[in-house]
Amino acid sequence: MTLRKYVLAAALALAAHGAAHAHDFKAGAIEIDDLWMRATAPGQSVGGGYMEIDNDGKQADRLLSITSPIADSVEMHETRTENGVSSMRATGPVTIPPDSEIKFAPGGYHLMFLKLKQPLKQGDEIPATLVFEHAGAVDVRFKVKPIGYKAGSGGAMNHDMGHGMGDMGNMGNMGSMPGMNHGTMQR
Repeated sequence: MTLRKYVLAAALALAAHGAAHAHDFKAGAIEIDDLWMRATAPGQSVGGGYMEIDNDGKQADRLLSITSPIADSVEMHETRTENGVSSMRATGPVTIPPDSEIKFAPGGYHLMFLKLKQPLKQGDEIPATLVFEHAGAVDVRFKVKPIGYKAGSGGAMNHDMGHGMGDMGNMGNMGSMPGMNHGTMQR
């Protein structure tokens, strides 16, 4: 095989690999993409999960619950900022309107993996099951990114380690985060 043919074959293989992951997970009209978490610091007992959920259907669906073998429980949370103070609260089921997308991202909706049973290490894939009202249970995997990863930064590290992990901070020591009020957990 000539060098040119080898390079072309490699490029086609990479393109096919990327196309195969265009939609990471699908159930009915629901597509779940770009699932990720940040690596955890030593002793950190919680981690955040992020993703995009597309509803290509004609009716709304709701994300009802999440489970993962690496955590005692997983909760849906929402971060809101009012008068310069961010607060994070557990939220009930999240509705995904028809022909819409909901992003679970730092600073908004996100998942909290509570009482982690193991550290989250860069490169790991963390299994979880998302349960939707109409689409049913969907087994997914979250890719663990570097501890300072910021979405949309091309993998660049967050150099402001005072807030270390975006809205996640040092979750094992939330009381020390300036401007963060975790609020009352509502179930």
